[in-house]
Amino acid sequence: MQIDVNTLIIAGVAILAGLGIIISMFVGARARAENAARLSQLAETAQALANAQTSLAGRMEQAQADSNQRLDSLSKRLGDGLTTQTEKTGQTLKVLHERLAVIDHAQQNITELSQQMVGLQDILSNKQARGAFGEIQLNDLVSAALPNSAYEFQFKLSSGRIADCLLKLPNPPGSIAIDSKFPLESYQQLRNAETDVDKKNAERAFAVAVKKHIVDISDRYIVAGETSESALMFLPSEAVYAELHANFRNVVEEGFKRRVWIVSPTTLMATLNTVRAILRDVHMREQADVIQTEVGKMLDDVGRLDDRVGKLETHFDQAHRDIRDIRISTDKVTKRGAKIDALQLGEAEEAAEMLAPPDSKAAE
Repeated sequence: MQIDVNTLIIAGVAILAGLGIIISMFVGARARAENAARLSQLAETAQALANAQTSLAGRMEQAQADSNQRLDSLSKRLGDGLTTQTEKTGQTLKVLHERLAVIDHAQQNITELSQQMVGLQDILSNKQARGAFGEIQLNDLVSAALPNSAYEFQFKLSSGRIADCLLKLPNPPGSIAIDSKFPLESYQQLRNAETDVDKKNAERAFAVAVKKHIVDISDRYIVAGETSESALMFLPSEAVYAELHANFRNVVEEGFKRRVWIVSPTTLMATLNTVRAILRDVHMREQADVIQTEVGKMLDDVGRLDDRVGKLETHFDQAHRDIRDIRISTDKVTKRGAKIDALQLGEAEEAAEMLAPPDSKAAE
């Protein structure tokens, strides 16, 4: 049976066409399957990106809330600290003001005391040569040179003896008694002596009289535990004083031995000036003690003020560190947001790499 060639050709072409159709259908199905798989991967990647963005947004909101909470807490701490420190500083300044007021008052007392003590007053010199003259002139000199609280006239000692004047001085040296003695009769005899014999007798009588006065003053007006170890014998005449020191040296030395110092109006004035200086120094030391005490208290207040300022400085340093840490956290959140904004659709591996958590070095 003979087969037609054309028929065979047509049959072959039909077979080839069928094969092509089959192959084309297979290839198309494979391509559609691959495209479907790729679209599925892209959908998964997009979903992962959406989930990551949602998570990051939640973290950013939480970080912002934490930051706001920390800032509120820090602001409250700073406000409370500043209020407390302000109150303490106000109290300290008030105390300092009171201390300064006390110091000013003490300074005014010193100024007034200096004006009273330094001003020299005229001292009258009475040249009378009678018995009452000694006490009158002693009264004038002492009352003109010293404040009323520094002396007392006709002071009765514990021994019962009455001193013409008692200078009240602090220990040492202690109170000093002054007795006004004036050997008027013997001195008049000495001045009126015409012959050498009368002069010798008058000199002997004058020396005996003055020594008797020295012994009496030493025995009566030097009281252990009540007065100082010395006393003053006041001679209201410069002439008698000069006569003693010029011609009766042994009498003056007797006074030295018994610690009875013979003074005239001039030398008593110098002695009273020394007493006034001693009293002034005592009062100034008392005021200086007040000032020193107040200055010590003020220094304590200044030390407490310095401690409180140091504590306030520590609070400010801590606040600065907290703000710096918050700034670092906000910078990290901002950088992460910038990465999310810059992220483009791409391969899953690239997306995973960009969304991966930072390493330990980057976290620092």
